[in-house]
Amino acid sequence: MFTYVCLGTNDPERAARFYDAVLGALGHRRCEASDEWQEAGWRGWGHYERNGVTELAIWVCPPYDGRAASVGNGTMVALSAPSWRAVEQFHALALIHGGSSEGAPGLRPQYHPDFYAAYVRDPDGNKLAAVCRGFSAPQQA
Repeated sequence: MFTYVCLGTNDPERAARFYDAVLGALGHRRCEASDEWQEAGWRGWGHYERNGVTELAIWVCPPYDGRAASVGNGTMVALSAPSWRAVEQFHALALIHGGSSEGAPGLRPQYHPDFYAAYVRDPDGNKLAAVCRGFSAPQQA
């Protein structure tokens, strides 16, 4: 369904440090972007190939209109995590890199018995979740 998600930032380098850490915990790496995009403050993670012909990515950038980035009330991007440990790392790294907690890692049985998630806000206030499904008890390391 999605090609990409774009979130606003007021500080691309701070956002890059944050997303390198938290998305790295979920197994995602930085996309290769053109020098022009880099200079404009765009940073992306996921897949971006053949100049975007094949793309599934999250991008952060300063807003195109030149005004300050702001968050949407009720807006959240939920990311798939391969394990409970990845959810926990995502949450811990978010806090280390300037994010804030919106919900510590844990089961959310009100959603489903196997819904293990953590919720954070990035340094610009954008809300993110890491969600692991398919387990109702911790996995063996």
